[in-house]
This record gives sequence, C-alpha cells and structure tokens, in this order.
Amino acid sequence: GVHSGDAPLVLPPQNLSAYTQQRVRDAAEKIVRRLDITGPVNIQFVAKGTDVMCIETNVRASRSFPFVSKTMGVDFIEAATRAIVGESTDDMNLPDLNTRGRPSNFVGVKAPMFSFTRLRGSDPVLGVEMASTGEVACFGATREEAFLKAMLSTGFQLPKKSILVSVQGSLQDEFTHSAYQLHELGYTLHATKATADILEKNRVPCKVVSYPTEEGTADAPNPIDMIKNDEICMVINIPTHESKRLEDNFIMRRTAVDFGLPLLTNVNLVKCFANAIHEHEGSTHSLEPKTLFEHYQGEKDADAWTDPTEFH
Repeated sequence: GVHSGDAPLVLPPQNLSAYTQQRVRDAAEKIVRRLDITGPVNIQFVAKGTDVMCIETNVRASRSFPFVSKTMGVDFIEAATRAIVGESTDDMNLPDLNTRGRPSNFVGVKAPMFSFTRLRGSDPVLGVEMASTGEVACFGATREEAFLKAMLSTGFQLPKKSILVSVQGSLQDEFTHSAYQLHELGYTLHATKATADILEKNRVPCKVVSYPTEEGTADAPNPIDMIKNDEICMVINIPTHESKRLEDNFIMRRTAVDFGLPLLTNVNLVKCFANAIHEHEGSTHSLEPKTLFEHYQGEKDADAWTDPTEFH
C-alpha cells in the first residue's frame, strides 16, 4: 500500500460508488457521535467490494483540510473554531453528510511533491511510510484536466518521444491498456524482456531493452545507457512484493530521478496519467492555466463563498 499523504487526492469522488459513499457517511457519523467530537477530525477508510473499514481516526485537522475547504467553498477552519468555542455556524452555508453536488462544475486534485533528487541513493518508490515533502492543488473541468495541471505544477514534464517501461508480471495485463493509449499518442515504448513479452502477446508495439545489470546488445540496448544518452523521456517502473529483480528495478528508478526524468511507480497513477494525456492528446495547450487573481476577475459575486472582495 501507499501512505495516504503520498497519494493524489481527488474531490469530489470520481470512482466511488453511491453505496460505498453512503457506507462511509454512516460510519463517519457513528464514529464522531460515539467519540463526542466537536471540531476537525480526520478519518481514513479502506473500501473493497461491499466492505468499508475504518483504518484510523485522528482528532485533528489533516493536510487535506485547506484543500477540502477551497474545493467545497467552505472555510472549515473558521467553522471548526466557531464550533469549538460554542459559536453559531448557521450563516456559513456548511455542507453536511447528505450534501451532494458540491462542487458541481469542477474537480480538484491535490498531488504530492517529493525530494528524492536531494536524497542521494534513496529508493524513489512509495510505501506505507510517508515520503512526500510538499503538495500542490489544482482545479479543472474534469479529473483528467485537474490531474495534469497538478502533475505539471509539481515539476513533472510530459514525455516527448520514448518511455521506458518495466512492470511486475501480475500487473502487466492491467498495464497493457495504458500502454496502448501511450502507443496511440505516438510514444515509443522500450520494455524490459518480461514486460515486452506480455506487450507483444497483447499486440502493443514495443522495443526490447536489457535489464540494467545486463550488458546491452544491438537488439536489446541497456536502458541506463539510453537514459544517459537522452533517448528516454520517462520511466514507468511498477514493482510489487513479488518482484525478483530488485536491483534492476532500483537502478531504473534511481537513474530516472538522478537524470531528472518523470517517474511513475504505481499502476493506478499510470492509468490516470494515460487517460489524462490521452484526453488532451499528449499536449498541455488545452489546459488553459489561470492564476488565482485571473480566476477572481472572472468570478461572479454569487460564486464567491466569502465576501466577494476577500481573497478566499
């Protein structure tokens, strides 16, 4: 698993079923009432099938608190402060557990930022221990637009030509769909042997490369040499607990970071990236970024959730 602080956050939910969301609402209400909590609380759930289970409950604000406030158009920090001191919040237009469609005309995505480039020799792969050292948040008309904006804001560079891919066997069929999307956009996929075998079986064109610890040949060049020669623009390396080539995987990830290449190590993140870049046809021209002040200029008074003259 990946620590929640290292995972992108999307609001409103895009993939959760109405059933799962209702189970979360029911559980959250019971937890808060049973613990008699007044003020901010951070509850983490895990959902699988029809099961929704609470992982932990923290009686404090989380790093997501300001992001949720901005996205839902509510100053939750002021609301929490008022509640704690016993002041009324009736004039704040607060959502409750049954509020739907807020926001209704955009999607917010919060993406983590990492400092692996400053930590020489560290393994840039995510796990249960939090590794991010910052975050950015962006809004978009769709999840894909907001996701791309957030990724670009972290310094992520869209690949221009060739992508190195190496995916654990149990995930390769799932990865094939994303690989084909990248192929359709004109990217050349350079795959390590086991990954190349699956892609070729699934009729996704690719070129075979050797593993980093093996000597490259004319038919299967060494991927590290290709990175050093500026022949690779992005690295997708997705390991699991089943991975056997631990050193090869580490070398690919670490070299990508050392040479400033974008690196993806999670299959769900790869899916979201492939969908987003496919929707925007491999270009950022249609994203139309705006500064906060430009957004305010185009905002109607009715859209503002604080005083229209206040920076909210």
